[in-house]
Amino acid sequence: MSVRRLDTTALIYLALLGVVAVGGIAVAADGGNLFSPANLGDMFTRTSLTGFLAIGMTLVILCRSLDLSVGYTAALSSLVAATTMDGQVANIPLGIAAVLLVSGLVGAANGAIVAYLGVNPFITTLGVGLIIKGYLDTQYRGPAGDVPRDFQRFGYDGIAHIPVSTLVMLAVAAAGIWFLRSTRTGHHMYAVGGNIDVARMSGIRTDRTLMTAHILCGMCAGLAGLLLASRFGTGSAEVYTNLYELDAIAAVVLGGTLLLGGRGGVAGTVAGVAILAVLDTVFNVLQVDPFAKDVLRGAIIIAAVAIYARRQIDRSARRPRFTAADAAPTPGRPA
Repeated sequence: MSVRRLDTTALIYLALLGVVAVGGIAVAADGGNLFSPANLGDMFTRTSLTGFLAIGMTLVILCRSLDLSVGYTAALSSLVAATTMDGQVANIPLGIAAVLLVSGLVGAANGAIVAYLGVNPFITTLGVGLIIKGYLDTQYRGPAGDVPRDFQRFGYDGIAHIPVSTLVMLAVAAAGIWFLRSTRTGHHMYAVGGNIDVARMSGIRTDRTLMTAHILCGMCAGLAGLLLASRFGTGSAEVYTNLYELDAIAAVVLGGTLLLGGRGGVAGTVAGVAILAVLDTVFNVLQVDPFAKDVLRGAIIIAAVAIYARRQIDRSARRPRFTAADAAPTPGRPA
């Protein structure tokens, strides 16, 4: 099978293997080992946080929407988790439930404004994110709350060099893949992203589908906030400055999901997250200048999107417009 006939998901996993191979060779040439336990742990750890955010972002982008508030939601969620748990092991379930509730409500607010008021998702989610930012900046001057040591294991413990957080992220990704492929709402997300007017005329409740996508995206950001709280041991109002939402969007696009919606999936997003994690680890091992690192990451993302766009153009160009039967004159009809 030629490379052009491979679907986008298969192509991105081939690209992942290529990045791992090239990165391993580059690190070995510098006298290091990309596959040492420390470097593998770093790569897997990097996939967790971006992975949670990117999985949720995939759902809204499939619906031709967007969520720029996920970084702020994650910061808020870390504070909700730490202050609710308050250092008590018995409060861990309550803290997790509170985070999922609050993050889900943020997603519901985004979805309601986009679906029912018709406000552009870029403006909506940016505005909601700034509201959360204003609240965090005025109410929290520094770290707050206390995360029990038992819950901190979520961010630091691992099984066979694979962090627990990565295993949880992969479980969420598997659930997302099943959701998109096997549920009616998942199929509706593709339909809404493909053409919302056609989806509406087909009887799909497009407003509910958009709401569901944004709620699930918010809850995924809540999971990222739980991970941040477990790693820091407290809640942090300033983590939104890391611009996690941009990394999530980059991973989704790198994974083959179209920003125009209707095509892509969580499986490709996981590969996109892994590629970014491998690149970051390689750059750190090679001590690449941070500014040069950003330039290289940006160039790789642009190149990947250009390849996807070219494949779409080639596929459309190869699509037959007329068949031989259409071209042949029908007996009894004028040619």
